[in-house]
Amino acid sequence: MRFAVYQTSQIGGRKYNQDRVAFAYTDEAVLLVLADGMGGHSHGEIAAQITIQTFMTLFEEMKEVQISDPESFLRESTKKCHEAIIDFAELNRLEGSPGTTCVAALVQNGKVTWAHAGDSRFYLLRDRKVIGVTRDHSVVQQWADWGLISKADMKTHPDRNKITNCLGGVEDMFFVEVSPPALIQRGDVVLLCSDGFWSPLSDDEIAEGLAEGEMSKSIGQLAELALSRDRERADNTTAVAIRLGEDQEEHKTDIPVCMSLD
Repeated sequence: MRFAVYQTSQIGGRKYNQDRVAFAYTDEAVLLVLADGMGGHSHGEIAAQITIQTFMTLFEEMKEVQISDPESFLRESTKKCHEAIIDFAELNRLEGSPGTTCVAALVQNGKVTWAHAGDSRFYLLRDRKVIGVTRDHSVVQQWADWGLISKADMKTHPDRNKITNCLGGVEDMFFVEVSPPALIQRGDVVLLCSDGFWSPLSDDEIAEGLAEGEMSKSIGQLAELALSRDRERADNTTAVAIRLGEDQEEHKTDIPVCMSLD
């Protein structure tokens, strides 16, 4: 498969960076995963790390170069991540279970399938436009859906960081939302990002910023723009993206390759 990977992760105004990112690939499939550990839950970075490691292990255990049922793989993998976090908390007798949001995307056979829990986002970008984006599992998203606040209000509302779904955390709070596969084209960009990245930016800014040029530079510039807007309130700001197409680097391998990104 031909693709290029780009990523950035900045600590922002926080004491620790609790975001985690990884990707994995075979000759015919590529998986991206991002987890944003929840600072309001103890050891959010542990929940995020467990999520990344679990996804990578499950992908590495694949027997074929493709996943036969992408939707089921993403759904079941996310569920196993949630269960692994709960088990870790019980085994180590933690007072509260660590929590994390999660978003994952699988590309194969000219299609992309994605899954998420919480307010970390998936974007499919094409020709300077947002073709697909996840719907946040958050209080302000629900209010916007009900018409109580505008989409613009979601960016500045004091409850914008309150989510309604996560891995770990409260055991019966978890669910995973999975998309049907979407067709992708040459030059498309698949982007996963934490709320520290997307929240200070407009969708148009993200689509324009990653439309062309050196993505290794532009993804960092978008992160810096997000940080400058939130200043001392800035959250961990993380994004990982792949650009697809025949003009990208070919990744060939006899076995699944898994990589955590710094």
